[in-house]
Amino acid sequence: MTFGLCQCHLTLDAMTLLDNMSERDVGSWNSLISGLAQNSEGRNELFLFKKMRVERAEVDVMTMSNVLFVCPDLAALVNGKQVYGLVIKHRFELYLPVGNAFIDMYAKCGRMEDACQFFMNMPIKNVVSWTSLIVGYGKRGLGWEALEAFDEMERKGIIPNKITFLGTLYACGHAGLVQKGWVNFNTIVHKYSIIPMMERYTCMVDLLARAGHLTEAYNFVERMPIKLEAELLRALFSSCCSHMNVELAKTVGQRLIELEPEEAGAYMLLSNFYGIIGDLEDVANVRKLMSKREIRKTKACTWIEINRKVHSFESRDGSHPLNKEICNYLKNLVKKMKNSGYVPDTSLVMQNVDDHTKDEMVLSHSEKLAITPGLIITPSETRIMIVKNLRVCADCHLFTALISKIEGRESVTRDSSRFHHFKNGSCSCGDHW
Repeated sequence: MTFGLCQCHLTLDAMTLLDNMSERDVGSWNSLISGLAQNSEGRNELFLFKKMRVERAEVDVMTMSNVLFVCPDLAALVNGKQVYGLVIKHRFELYLPVGNAFIDMYAKCGRMEDACQFFMNMPIKNVVSWTSLIVGYGKRGLGWEALEAFDEMERKGIIPNKITFLGTLYACGHAGLVQKGWVNFNTIVHKYSIIPMMERYTCMVDLLARAGHLTEAYNFVERMPIKLEAELLRALFSSCCSHMNVELAKTVGQRLIELEPEEAGAYMLLSNFYGIIGDLEDVANVRKLMSKREIRKTKACTWIEINRKVHSFESRDGSHPLNKEICNYLKNLVKKMKNSGYVPDTSLVMQNVDDHTKDEMVLSHSEKLAITPGLIITPSETRIMIVKNLRVCADCHLFTALISKIEGRESVTRDSSRFHHFKNGSCSCGDHW
């Protein structure tokens, strides 16, 4: 019953129904946890799991798997470690679904060392185990490691699935391995007779475009035998911007808006690009079009977990209890950075204000507000992880890279595009995302 309510998006009703049950077994709890997972309500899912523990309710393999899969989405690695203790206690690590969920969790949290260690210790591995590892490598920009894992998987006689190939293509794209990408794409079709769907076409376009083969990528899009989707155009548009191919960026940006006329992100991508190249007239035109169509931009939000508590920040958010300390720390940090040559990237600030005000505006972005309490509170050797709902901006990307160099703090940012692992002043994405 609770799962059925969740399928109708009535999650609050489902939670109330569970609360009113006179008797609840593990199946009752799991039904609601699975329903919340399908509705992407990770925070409620973790809340329900904690409630299970308080009430000393029985847990099983399904409980553990569902909870582990949601931990990375909320930057809640600590919760994942708590689940690990329960898994070992009940010997659930011997079950494939739980083991695979652990690999996925560690990989999504940017902890590939832990993911690899857990993978190596698994007594039995299946295609999901290998695929989780390969996708994890790919999203960290470790293309060669992903391909080596894929080759080892084939040598062991495990047949890859569609997601495996998606992971290898993603890995090739983020590591700049164009020829390997083409080989992989052709292998999908000719060796395994898998018909490429939109996700694989998107990865191939992204691979070509990231490497600067923009015309080849655009022609590849034009020749596709399947219906065009927005995710593919976003990948191509991002690379057009990175390589400053102005004319193609305009063409792709306009097509993206035509494809997603109700999606604010499409308008903001094109508007921001016009701002970067200084075309303020077209910035105004895009904003007018948004206003005419009543399109509102999505608020940026970033999360960080500290001492088992998840903190959320929006841009220019002064509501946090540590707001004064955060602002003071940020100002001192910026002074250090400017002494090392840091110049804030204010190209996306469209307001007609002076340079000092523009600097202040980018300083209050949600990523900076979220990472700062991590710097203030956690031990200096602790790796910081934040999660953002939108694509990280250029200034916050540079800012976080400098933190890893000046403060010596390794960090991971998970945005809507990929993972960014910052260490010693550089990012795993190679400044291309």
